[in-house]
Amino acid sequence: MSSGYLEGQILIAMPTMADPRFARTLIYMCAHNADGAMGLVINKPLESLTFDELLEQLEVEPNGAHTDVQIHFGGPVESGRGFVLHTADFMQEGTLVVDGDIALTATVDVLREMARGAGPRHSMLALGYAGWAAGQLESEIQENAWLHVPADPDLLFGVDLEDKWELALKKVGVADFNKLSGAAGHA
Repeated sequence: MSSGYLEGQILIAMPTMADPRFARTLIYMCAHNADGAMGLVINKPLESLTFDELLEQLEVEPNGAHTDVQIHFGGPVESGRGFVLHTADFMQEGTLVVDGDIALTATVDVLREMARGAGPRHSMLALGYAGWAAGQLESEIQENAWLHVPADPDLLFGVDLEDKWELALKKVGVADFNKLSGAAGHA
C-alpha cells in the first residue's frame, strides 16, 4: 500500500456511517487509483435471490455439483451486474488479479464453472458494486467514515457474515466499537 491507494484492502464502515446501505459494512477494494475506486461489500447477504434462481435466469444448467453459494449485496451501483471475488487458483480470460492471491471475474463462464463444481477454491458472488469518483473515497476517509485493514481469507470468504464487521475492527485494534468517535481529528 505504499502508493497510498487501498486496492486489496478492506474498508470498514465506522459505527457512525449515516448511509444505511453501508452501515456496518466491509468493502473489499478491487480498484483504487487517481481516477476513483471500486469495491464489493463482502458481509451483506442478498436474501431475494438464490444461486439456483440466478443460474436459471442466466440459462445455466446447474448439475448439483456446486455448494450452497450465497449471493451478496455488492453495492448500489449496477445492482444487476454480477461479480465473483475469488482465489487466484481460478483464472480465465477477463479475470482481474487484484492482489496476489485474490482475483475478480465478472463473466457468466465463472458461474458455469461454479455450477459444475470446477470454479475457484474460495469465492464470493456479489450483485452490484460500490464506486467512488476521483477523490471521493479519500474525502470520506478524511471525514472519518471508513477505516481499513489488510484483507485476509477469513474476512473475504468466511461464512459468518454477522460477525465479520466486528472481527475486522478487532484486526485494527478496536476491541469495543462503541468507544470509536465519529468526529474526525485534524492536526
